[in-house]
Parts: sequence; structure tokens; C-alpha cells
Amino acid sequence: MAAVSFNNGDAMPIISKLYCASSQVVFLVRERPHAVNGGGFVVTDCTQKVVFRVDGCGVVGAKGELILRDSDGDPLLLIRRKGGMVQALSIHRKWKGYSFDYEGSRKLVFSLKEPSSCLVRNNAIRISIEPRRSRRDGDWDFEIKGYFPGRDCSIVDNSGNIVAQIGARKEAKEVMTSNDLYHVVVKPGIDQAFVFGVIAVLDYIYGESTRC
Repeated sequence: MAAVSFNNGDAMPIISKLYCASSQVVFLVRERPHAVNGGGFVVTDCTQKVVFRVDGCGVVGAKGELILRDSDGDPLLLIRRKGGMVQALSIHRKWKGYSFDYEGSRKLVFSLKEPSSCLVRNNAIRISIEPRRSRRDGDWDFEIKGYFPGRDCSIVDNSGNIVAQIGARKEAKEVMTSNDLYHVVVKPGIDQAFVFGVIAVLDYIYGESTRC
């Protein structure tokens, strides 16, 4: 993985530089019905071309496990909720995201702390890029601001810069259609695969399309 930079406009490859665009990109997200497609959601660009697909437990067959796939259906991220007795006694549940290399080997690229209660809107959800390094600004790299179920939240870095927005922002209204559930605006240089990996976890945490 290339070095991560948190300056606006710089490329920030976390999964792959292939998903770091030089300009802002608007994506549309549609949930899939559990009864027909096993749940999860599909991500398209403004031309309705599929860019990512997320499979939840209805497809994967295991609770607390998600797969982010590219437009060809190849896996980009395996995301798992950490289990075990120690985790059960912890205030925060932790999710871990693993990327796949060309040989199919997995590599830990990020971890996310689930809030102690989803009913409290201001509970912090923070994401750390892995492998962890010493950080002057704390032990996290990104944070969720706002409330995902209300489709009004942002992913911000530890300097307060918005890297992605979820909801009904002005710049996306021109490409929205009646069948679109919500949109995601990803800022220039930000790894789009990473953003939708985080959104997949948020979807599961709040009991939406990826959860059985």
C-alpha cells in the first residue's frame, strides 16, 4: 500500500490507486432486496455503470462478514466483525477490512470501531488505517460525522477535512432519479473502494441491506 497523505487533493490509495480519481465523483447507491438478491447494495456512477457491489450475509452466508466487489465481480475487500470473548466484553466492537493482492492473499488495510449504541447519534465511529503507525493526532485517521440512517453524514479525516459525503447534496441532484436511495460524493484523490467499504460497515451496523 502506498503512503497515505491527508492533504486535500493528494492521492490517498488505501485499497488501490485505481480508485483515486483526480476530480470529485458522484455515485448512486441502490439497495438490493433480500428476497431476490440476498441483500447488499450496488454502486453506480452518473451514467448508471456499476462500479462496486457489496454482498452482505444474505449472499456471503455468514453474519458479520461483508465483501466489496469491483464492476467485474472480483473481490476487493473482505470485511469482518471481530469476535471472541474479549470482544464480547469490550465497549466497542471492531471491524477489520482486508484487501486482496493479485495472488489472492489478504492484507489488513483498515479497522473500524463500532459505537456502543446505535441509538445515540453522537457516538463516535472512527476508522484507523492499517498497519498502524505512531500518530501525533491520535489513534484514528477518519471519523463519521452525522447520522448514516438519516442519509446525512460525512467521512472526515483527523484534520477535519471532508473526504466523502453521504446524503442529498446539491451537486448530486442533477443525476438523481426516482429509484436512487442515496448518493455518495467522493472528493478528489480519495480511495473510492475504501469509502464504500466503510459505508458497507455502516449499512450493517444500522441493520440495513447487508444484514440478515
